[in-house]
Amino acid sequence: MDTTLQDPLVGQVLDGRYRVDARIAVGGMATVYRALDTRLDRVLALKVMHPTLAADVTFVERFIREAKSVARLAHPNVVQVFDQGTDGSYVYLAMEYVAGCTLRDVLRERGALQPRAALDILEPVLAALGAAHRAGFVHRDMKPENVLIGDDGRVKVADFGLVRSVDTVTNTTGTVLGTVSYLAPEQIEHGIADPRVDVYACGVVLYEMLTGERPHNGDSPATVLYKHIHEDVPPPSAAVPGLAYPLDELVAVATARNPGQRPQDAVALLAHTRDVRAGLGVEQLDAMPPQALAAEHRNISEDRTSVIPRALNVQSPLPVNEDESRQELHHTSVLETPPPLPPRRRGTGVRRGPLALVVAVLLLLGVGAGVWYINSGQFTKVPPVLAKTQAEAREQLDDAGLDLGTVKHAYSDTVKRGTVISSDPEPGTRIRDNASVTLTISDGPETVRVPDLEGRSLAAARAQLKKAALEPGMVTRQFSDDVDKGSVISTDPEAGTKRHAGSAIALLVSKGSPVDVPDVTGEDPEDARADLEDAGLAVKIAPGRVNSEFDKGQVATQSPKADSQAAEGDTVTLTLSKGPEMIEVPDVTGDNVDDAKRTLEDAGFKVDEDRGLLGLFGDTVKGQSVKGGEQAPKGSTITIKIR
Repeated sequence: MDTTLQDPLVGQVLDGRYRVDARIAVGGMATVYRALDTRLDRVLALKVMHPTLAADVTFVERFIREAKSVARLAHPNVVQVFDQGTDGSYVYLAMEYVAGCTLRDVLRERGALQPRAALDILEPVLAALGAAHRAGFVHRDMKPENVLIGDDGRVKVADFGLVRSVDTVTNTTGTVLGTVSYLAPEQIEHGIADPRVDVYACGVVLYEMLTGERPHNGDSPATVLYKHIHEDVPPPSAAVPGLAYPLDELVAVATARNPGQRPQDAVALLAHTRDVRAGLGVEQLDAMPPQALAAEHRNISEDRTSVIPRALNVQSPLPVNEDESRQELHHTSVLETPPPLPPRRRGTGVRRGPLALVVAVLLLLGVGAGVWYINSGQFTKVPPVLAKTQAEAREQLDDAGLDLGTVKHAYSDTVKRGTVISSDPEPGTRIRDNASVTLTISDGPETVRVPDLEGRSLAAARAQLKKAALEPGMVTRQFSDDVDKGSVISTDPEAGTKRHAGSAIALLVSKGSPVDVPDVTGEDPEDARADLEDAGLAVKIAPGRVNSEFDKGQVATQSPKADSQAAEGDTVTLTLSKGPEMIEVPDVTGDNVDDAKRTLEDAGFKVDEDRGLLGLFGDTVKGQSVKGGEQAPKGSTITIKIR
């Protein structure tokens, strides 16, 4: 399906200069088109901010900041920005067009990559980011979608839309920018970004290239963010057995959760990466990961030494200087010239040279007019009516000698309400005079009401949201005395609120009535089980045992702990005691009181003092309840007598 058919910009000329030919990609902030600079006759990429965001000063400033920042980075591995401007409600950047694919396309096509290919991609990415870091900028949104790989094998970093000056990076609490799978822990927790957040993202991208999957996955963005903060990125060799250890070390260094343990910027990481490559052998570099998609499944040939693009079936860009006039010819018939007149006999009849010449000219003009009429004269082009109001479109159609046919309506998140989304035939198409053109008019974004889901089961709530053209969002749970366990307490936004179709709705689900967990430590397992089951809880005995102050076989610890709350039916895990750990008691008789207490406490004992009547003012230990050299339970109390 051609996704450009209903795009109002395709076929238009922005700022009287940039002819929009096709849509390449759509992001959360902008749409990227392939366009022709009619002034310089070159193909480029046109990044156009969504019109709904153009009124937001913050987004416009970010757009302009990207243009100014990248314009300062004259580096072969950075996508260059040529121009920046506005045309009505459209704010755009004119950028270098890279014919090829993104690293995301490569990973989708190939799965995991050989280490050689992964390093071939990582090194130019780090070179580009290193230039940015040394120029004082942080990218902040490194991910495979922003790594472009040209048909000629060149690797370029794109989308500096979130770029910030290093010396202006501050805490941005409230808004976390970037893509959750590649965010550094300090970005998530504090909104702080310096060059080391790009280093972290590159480490995650390297892991993904080596294994074919992201290191942290989850059912929701919140789960992924939590893992970035609390879990280390696993070594890629855990997913790819046999992978060289230096590659594990490279990923670990780049993705250290403590930013102080990472290389200070991409230049430092690039030097480390080159050292790792130099230490790897040919077999280690060309090891084929099991997650790699087989070449026969992709209908391509393997090339161990080249950067990826030549192995991908990427469509080449349209020719830049294609003769469009040829495409306008539609030869519907051929008119033959009349046969020549029979030759006249010499010396007879009237001389008709001038008359014959006039007749021949008129004949040729008639034939030419006939050809023109059949091939062009009875045709016209559909005018550019996209993004026009219905009245404006009708006027343009009338001027072109065309009739307005059926008017359809459709929802659109990007095209203003009441303006044309598409025409059939599309703008620029040659059709006969007086033909009719069907228009599709935007009704604006589709909005739906959030249904009332209170009391419904989680599965039923999710199904009803999908039926209402909404998406189930994050699920959180809390205790409730009024709503049954597993049923919905409320939604965010609340029921009855209008939202765009496809919006995610968060669900708050009941964990049931809370149960107070009793304290069963020190009890025999049978008694502890009875107490917990009487409270409505299930019981599990952990397989291992631990030393504790309690006798062997009694409950040493429990999880959840005593006096906490759990849902009815939840499981409490009990760990049994191996008995106290017996350790040797130090001999402190004759020692100073303070020294004696310190010695016993350091050995793992509690200390009690017995001064009696005569030891009120004494400071020397005259005896101890357990003699020095004997065994006593760790944590037990030793009484010292002071005289």
